[in-house]
Amino acid sequence: MNQAPSNPNSNGAASSSAAGSAGGTSGSGMSQTGTSPTFSPLYQQIKALITQSLQSGEWKPGELIPSEVELAGRYKVSQGTVRKAIDELAAENLVVRRQGKGTFVATHNEARAHFRFLKLVPDEGVTQHPDHQYLEVKRIRAAAEVARLLDLKSGDAVVYIKRIMSFEGVPTILEELWLPGQLFKGLTAERLAEYKGPMYGLFESEFGTRMIRATEKIRAVAADAGAAEYLKVPEGTPLLCADRLSFTYGDKAVELRRGLYLTAQHHYQNELS
Repeated sequence: MNQAPSNPNSNGAASSSAAGSAGGTSGSGMSQTGTSPTFSPLYQQIKALITQSLQSGEWKPGELIPSEVELAGRYKVSQGTVRKAIDELAAENLVVRRQGKGTFVATHNEARAHFRFLKLVPDEGVTQHPDHQYLEVKRIRAAAEVARLLDLKSGDAVVYIKRIMSFEGVPTILEELWLPGQLFKGLTAERLAEYKGPMYGLFESEFGTRMIRATEKIRAVAADAGAAEYLKVPEGTPLLCADRLSFTYGDKAVELRRGLYLTAQHHYQNELS
């Protein structure tokens, strides 16, 4: 299980860049060929500027951002333009609207965010927070495929984590993670074990890395001897394997994760919109 995923995700869409001045009706720039202009609607430019402020830490996770009126004055655009930009940011889970209170920077430490990336739910009853047992946490050199997906050089340092997640005492998920070593200096088994919130909350609050989105590839596999031992099932038991690549601001890949899910009493649920 310590090897790099054999069929991991590609990093998908290219990074988006903020358009030019927010003062006009549309921004323009040169395409990659340098021969034709590209245009973005004004609200997209405002969205890019707000995202830049989020990325720079001007407004911290959980903090209230300026009102639509204040942002409209700041960027010299209409309140409707700002509202449309914030609507998209809210749809992407970068900000959270709270009735009568304003708009806040989304955080992984919110109760509503705990299950955003954990899609395994019980066949009966309500979803519970799993217990974690860390089997390995160590710094290793990135294999070629891990380095490619995380945009590192082969041999660069990565933090490797292997853990079991159990629901009501039943081992259900076996996970392996690879994280860029430069971003996650000081991440140890002890720190992970003592942190009581979600792992992404730790990454956000102590390492300044917020997971914005992820891509996944899911397939059925049979449990090998190692997975069978950890999950306490017979070798050959059907498992669901999910290879996930998670991104932070600027479409930068910052986590590679492989999960093996036992679905005897659970199923993988995703909401499509």
